[in-house]
Amino acid sequence: MRRIKLTIAYDGTEFHGWQVQPALPTIQSCLEEIFAGIEKRPVHVAGSGRTDAGVHALAQVAGVSLENSIPVANLRKAVNRLLPPSIRLLAAGEVHTDFHPRYDAISKTYEYRIWRGEVVSPFQQRFIHHHPYVMSDAAFCEAARIFTGEHDFSAFAAADGRDAAVRSKVRTIFRSEAVRNGDQLTYRVSGSGFLKHMVRNIVGTLLEAGKGNVTNDGIHRLLDPANGLRANPTAPAKGLFLVRVEYPGIESSDPEATSTPAPPIVGA
Repeated sequence: MRRIKLTIAYDGTEFHGWQVQPALPTIQSCLEEIFAGIEKRPVHVAGSGRTDAGVHALAQVAGVSLENSIPVANLRKAVNRLLPPSIRLLAAGEVHTDFHPRYDAISKTYEYRIWRGEVVSPFQQRFIHHHPYVMSDAAFCEAARIFTGEHDFSAFAAADGRDAAVRSKVRTIFRSEAVRNGDQLTYRVSGSGFLKHMVRNIVGTLLEAGKGNVTNDGIHRLLDPANGLRANPTAPAKGLFLVRVEYPGIESSDPEATSTPAPPIVGA
């Protein structure tokens, strides 16, 4: 049995997230159907995380165990011929048989894109949150840095029946910053792991900070679970991308370099 690490990009607009759901199109179900056809048996494709409905991925990571001896280069071509155009297998490689894309990951990076201009191109509207309203981008960017470090993100986590209620909501954020380049405001966050809707709730809070409705002290209070507060609102799914997943001793899942962020905005 071979263990194959998959790097996958997808437009999540028409899908109900990553995880298999009865009678609904998902990324995982689409991949499992194709690999089951190759193997002539049911196949489980495990992902590094469960992106929600409408969320995109530049480099999601998955793992699949196969008996078929097809070379990985040919496997990638064969799978891409069967996938819909909105999903593409960017890379495939053999790894140790115990590899698990979720539990072995040491870091994930997400990016949230906001269009600040009055008009958004129809070629971008599926992949960006249009927010042309009056707001201080400088306040948004300043508040973004507050999330760096180890915090309890209970206030930023949506209820998730798939996780145990007693599971720790503490996560370590290695990098949390926002930059504006032209009319695009981009928030990028890297961390040890993320809770359901966590990034979208952070972005929703940052938008409120930019509008002056939430202060930096208010964000600190949200990060203290003793206050029992909840973050809101949740930013739309379509602006969110899973950018990269990293593993010890394995090359980053980002096979194609993403754009380098511009210097942080200093006044607006």
